[in-house]
Formats: sequence, C-alpha cells, structure tokens
Amino acid sequence: MIIETKQINSKSIEWTLRSAQKSDAMALAKLRLQIDSETEFLDREVGEGVLTEADFIKIIETDSLDAGHLFLVAEFEDELVGFTRCERKVLNRFNHQADFGICILKDYWGYGIGRHLIHAVLTWADETHIEKVVLSVVEANESAIKLYQSVGFKQEGLLINDRKHAEGRYYNTVLMGRMRSN
Repeated sequence: MIIETKQINSKSIEWTLRSAQKSDAMALAKLRLQIDSETEFLDREVGEGVLTEADFIKIIETDSLDAGHLFLVAEFEDELVGFTRCERKVLNRFNHQADFGICILKDYWGYGIGRHLIHAVLTWADETHIEKVVLSVVEANESAIKLYQSVGFKQEGLLINDRKHAEGRYYNTVLMGRMRSN
C-alpha cells in the first residue's frame, strides 16, 4: 500500500515520512546493515539475514501492491534514516492481525521518528480494518517497550531465554499487541 508523503517537524529536525520506492532499495540494504551493527536489540547479528538491493526491490513491489502490507521510510536531508514494515498475516484464522517491525539509525533515536512511524502504521492498520498489530521486542529494550505501551500496545507474553547473544548471555523476548479501537 502507498501512503501520502508527509513532512514532519519533530524535536528540531524536519524529515519526510513516505512509502518506500524501488529506487530506495540500495539505500535500504545499506541502512539495514548499518542499523544491525549499531544495536543488540534486533534479532539479527551483523551479517545475518542480509537483504540485497534485489531483495528490497521485491519486497517494495509486493508491499506497494498489497493493501495488507505497508513499507514506510524516514528520510532526512535526502538520506534514509529509518524504516518500518507491517504485513497482514495470510492464514484466515490470523488475517485480522499484522506483524510490525521498525529500525532507526542510532544517531536519530530521540527525535520522535519512531513515534511518528508507529502512528502512521497504526492509522493505516485502522483504516484497512486490521484489528490487531503485533510485535516482539527484546526485554532489555526498555525505551522501545515504553514507546509501544504509550501508543496502546500491551504486553501479551514473555519468551524466557529466547535469545542467546554472541557473548553467551540469554535475553527474554516480550510479545506485544495493540487491538484496534472501535
């Protein structure tokens, strides 16, 4: 699905919120690798699950045409600094739900970009009659959990020792969901 491009002023910066385009594919591949190297909060270690430019082109094509998919980017001064994807589940018993994920460069944490991206996803989900948006987040990412809770997500479960990081330490994964308000 494609949304209308918006200029956002938040916390002293102006940036653009828009749908991903095929021309963003190379920048998205590089951005994802950089974000993977900046935080331990994502599921992947650096170099795992790499998506190429061609992979992103396919994802963007699918997401642009499918009303149950949304792929948004945050752009600051002609550079991509973050992105989010939301994808409706395909099985009938679960297609009232959509999976959500978000990534933002560490230098742009704290500018409200994540909050705006989440609001855009939730608005889209409500407008497309998706009843529930779900996500998982490492329990140690307390600021993300607080952000998700502030926009209506609730903790629904905890996977104990679900993740084992390179240094050998285990982490729990928090399962969260947000039901559409009627």
